[in-house]
Amino acid sequence: MKKIDQDNSDFLDEMLDYWQSEKLLTEAEARKLKNSYEPKAFDWRRLAQYSFWIAMACGVIALSALLVDKSLLDYLKNLYNTPNIVISIVSALAATGCYILGVRRKKKKPQNVFSNEAIIFSGVMLTANAVAYLGKAIDNGSNHFSLLILFSVIIYLALAYFFKSRLIWAFALLALGAWFGTETGYLSKWNWYFLGLNYPLRFVFFGLLLTASSLLLKRGKQLAYFFDITYFAGLLYLFSSLLLLSIFGNYGTLEDWYLVKQITLFYWAIISSTVCVLAIIIGLKCNDAMLREFGIIFLFINLYTRYFEYFWDSWHKAIFFTILGISFVLIGRKAEKIWSLEFMKK
Repeated sequence: MKKIDQDNSDFLDEMLDYWQSEKLLTEAEARKLKNSYEPKAFDWRRLAQYSFWIAMACGVIALSALLVDKSLLDYLKNLYNTPNIVISIVSALAATGCYILGVRRKKKKPQNVFSNEAIIFSGVMLTANAVAYLGKAIDNGSNHFSLLILFSVIIYLALAYFFKSRLIWAFALLALGAWFGTETGYLSKWNWYFLGLNYPLRFVFFGLLLTASSLLLKRGKQLAYFFDITYFAGLLYLFSSLLLLSIFGNYGTLEDWYLVKQITLFYWAIISSTVCVLAIIIGLKCNDAMLREFGIIFLFINLYTRYFEYFWDSWHKAIFFTILGISFVLIGRKAEKIWSLEFMKK
């Protein structure tokens, strides 16, 4: 007997009752099919996954809170008076220990997927701490800290390749985006524009480059394992930047943006929506589900963003939310039909 999620079990019960009422199945056949599955008592796998995610998020928040709390940092500095280079070395050694432990646990206990990834994630955070304190130790006042971020990117990429870890690879891509933003900021002397481009417009080109790079990874046997996460990251950078560009245009500061009417930025919204439509068309023709879904999701976000921008002040709020609610009902009904058809095919 197959165990399935409660939602799927309820849906199957409903469909089997419907087919029986339509004389498509006999009572005996419906009963036999219902006896072939049962709902899971509790989804422990999902609970484990969410628990480790929350634990890792709490760790990041705790570390961030520690780093920004000047009084606590001063207290710890006075208490231990530990040189930055020592903290960097200790963090690096602790990170190495986490990586070794994570690899051993993967071999001995491969079923403990989430706890193994949590240990590796701890190594990633300790690596970041080691690089940060190394930067403090060798700082010469140039403020060119983007080099440290690039150094961490190289470390993460090497670790991800060695451990075959998509999690570390994802952090490498996140750090790569941080390096790109800080490096262009440094080269422009922290001006709001780099080669006439504000940050959202810069990251449009960054997203395009990362997406194109992911397609090259797909061709290589050794790096094809990281294609999906790289492709996803590239599309996320691209479409998120296009969305921000459709809202703020190529303005560097909020003060400049406040001085213009939102309707004057309509051409950016057209460009963003056009890219979304092209992504949907290409995704359908090439059977690229990820590209298609990115296009659909961000096209809806674009449309609703424009709706809020152009009609929030001009329409009565009752009319505004009535139309908004009706649109979501229509989308929900259509999505429900599509999901039902896909479920029946499976």
